[in-house]
Amino acid sequence: MILNKVLVVDDSALIHQMYRLVLARYRCEVVGANNGQEALDILARFDDVQLVLLDINMPVMNGVQFLEKASQLGFTPRVPVVIVSTEGKEEDTIQGLKLGACGYLTKPFTPSQLHEVIVKVLQQSATGMEPEGEMALER
Repeated sequence: MILNKVLVVDDSALIHQMYRLVLARYRCEVVGANNGQEALDILARFDDVQLVLLDINMPVMNGVQFLEKASQLGFTPRVPVVIVSTEGKEEDTIQGLKLGACGYLTKPFTPSQLHEVIVKVLQQSATGMEPEGEMALER
């Protein structure tokens, strides 16, 4: 499976830069949003986003609010969402999963942990089932 466009939703410029560096090895286009409202605007403009990496704590519209609105607008489950949240925010992660997120990753994380969760989510999205085995992104 080839991952072409990833939407990163986070209010940290450093996090955006880190995602760009890590995902560059997969030749992904990384589109950035600083809050949930910007992310909704991007999803409305681009129908080729294949994955959303979503922070929870952001100004304007947080990750939970984004998931609620994205569901109402029909963006999920069309575009899989992975919550990327800091430790100690388990309630937010559980709520996000109930609202349609397909997976989660805890900050801080390693590039291999990011790769693993992306592979599982894309595999699950492609089959509509729980992932089995290892599936590599194009390198």
